[in-house]
Amino acid sequence: MKEQKYKIENIDSFELADIFDCGQCFRWNKQNDGSYTGVFKNNVLNVQKQGDTAIFKGICNGDIEETVRDYFDLDRDYEDIKKQLSKIDENVKTSVEYGKGIRILNQDLWETIISFIISANNNIPRIKGIIERLSKAYGKEIDWNGNKYYTFPTAEELKDVSVEDFRKLGTGFRDIRLYETTHMILDGKVNLEQLQNNPNTIEVREQLLSLSGVGPKVADCILLFSTLKRFEVFPIDVWVRRVMNELYIKNPDENKVNKKEIEKLAKEKFGNLAGIAQQYLFYWKREA
Repeated sequence: MKEQKYKIENIDSFELADIFDCGQCFRWNKQNDGSYTGVFKNNVLNVQKQGDTAIFKGICNGDIEETVRDYFDLDRDYEDIKKQLSKIDENVKTSVEYGKGIRILNQDLWETIISFIISANNNIPRIKGIIERLSKAYGKEIDWNGNKYYTFPTAEELKDVSVEDFRKLGTGFRDIRLYETTHMILDGKVNLEQLQNNPNTIEVREQLLSLSGVGPKVADCILLFSTLKRFEVFPIDVWVRRVMNELYIKNPDENKVNKKEIEKLAKEKFGNLAGIAQQYLFYWKREA
């Protein structure tokens, strides 16, 4: 594969830190020049922003323009989404302005499932380290620009990996969960293609919850951040609980705030854009 390049001028709703540091992805790393380099599917890309121009270059398994437009969800009107959300209240408006460059990526479903199982009770540097070691051990090597990169391993590439092998990568208590989920997919107990084609979010969520290591928050992250693209879900972690309590619920003890209460409130306030609202609120609260 030879290097390709693609440039978009006057790009809106596209800021590198907002996209790559908002908690939705784990294989993008900031470079010394402020650009980011990442691996997804069989692609290695570097993305830089110069003024309002985005420049993409790297190794692509296919046409770089098609790959970029799909992965970065560039055909969706985020300016319109931000206008709709900003009308809700001043808090949402402030969070939208803070994270104005966020876009929800179209990440591979299988990779998103495994990545978010790894993310449970974990921090981002550690999650990134585990995923990198997993990819280096079992993925395919891609040479580009004098560096070696590794694709995220497919379920097939992990079929002979034992619980002990997963443990050696530093996965901790998640080792058995990664093993079991890999084999549930390989044995067809959960069919990823069927999930992809099922428009019923509740049914898809139930299927995801049947996977080992997937609880409600992880299931919602998979629904939102993968190619499933269900914007109506509202993943709730400690930051989201905190921001929803501080802004709207106002319980003196945030630990007593019920997830069902938060979900109900999110549905009423944000409707089918709840997941995107969650990203703006989460990123604003955590970073600012």
